[in-house]
Amino acid sequence: MKIVTIVGARPQFIKCAFVSQELRKVATEVLVHTGQHYDDAMSTIFFQELGIAKPDYNLDVGSGSHGAQTGIMLEKIEEVLLKETPDAVLVYGDTNTTLAGALAAVKLHIPLVHAEAGVRSFNRKMPEEINRVLTDQVSNLLFCPTQTAIDNLNREGVVEGIHLVGCMMLGSANYYGQIAEEKSTILDSLKLSPKNYALATIHRSENTDEPSRFKSILLALDQIATKEFPVVLPLHPRSQKCLKALALNFKHLQIIEPVSYLDMLKLEQNSKLILTDSGGVQKEAFCFQVPCVTVRDETEWMETVESGWNVISGTCGEDIVRNAQEMIQKAEGLKTTQGIEQIDVAKTIANILAQHSVQVLS
Repeated sequence: MKIVTIVGARPQFIKCAFVSQELRKVATEVLVHTGQHYDDAMSTIFFQELGIAKPDYNLDVGSGSHGAQTGIMLEKIEEVLLKETPDAVLVYGDTNTTLAGALAAVKLHIPLVHAEAGVRSFNRKMPEEINRVLTDQVSNLLFCPTQTAIDNLNREGVVEGIHLVGCMMLGSANYYGQIAEEKSTILDSLKLSPKNYALATIHRSENTDEPSRFKSILLALDQIATKEFPVVLPLHPRSQKCLKALALNFKHLQIIEPVSYLDMLKLEQNSKLILTDSGGVQKEAFCFQVPCVTVRDETEWMETVESGWNVISGTCGEDIVRNAQEMIQKAEGLKTTQGIEQIDVAKTIANILAQHSVQVLS
């Protein structure tokens, strides 16, 4: 079986690294990198650090508006699929790369596999939500991380080809987290002491592209930070451009360049608190049992909130600060969750694909 895997953004590189090592035992994988994330710190380092095979195709699409970027990807992916004639196309998550890969495959009548299907924020203003919903509607095999994801699909009329495989983010965090503890020196580089700092990540366009909202979040992070308890914020290059326009001065908020995946895991595992608008970081915080404040109005991962390890704060500065203080205070009383990830996700996905013939997928 030949499978074309299409990736293009940081979260997809991580999931691909985790799954491909098992997938390549049972299938021929052709790896396509759209170039949606192309900066070395957001792309190259992940391939090097996680041992991902060099992409067979790099489409070098780069930045652009959602429509323009997706359209260029669709055209270039179609060319690859016509040349490779794969038995199936595998896409991950919810980016423009995901949607472009899905559309290219279904237009050519190539069976489509969506890993991390059924995840919903129920906020249709998020580009990611549109990408998820549309991709799920045209997929032949849908690999779901939770029963909640399956329930979401069923409510939307998707009832066939669904498999509960477990959460790739938790699986990869568990696997690479151990490696990060041994290899990463990021704490020494930043002069941080374990459990004596907070980690923040802010990257979603609804937070960074609205100046008043971005300013409110950043000032809240600075208010939480002290000389003795710094808040560290690795900032995406795109978000750094938005920051420059605000011309803010911070007392103790430490803004740094994006870090590698292993360094990020090291920072997450050793932080006392995480503040984020990233779905993946929410799940990794849950995996490492670090209290989390979600700087959004909703989350795709309600199980992390229901467990007590995560709280949805919104983007009001006062609410962010209050929730951060409360989560730090209640951290010691939170119930530790043992054995969060019981399923060998990568092997499960590979085995399901190996069991499905082209006829079954079709």
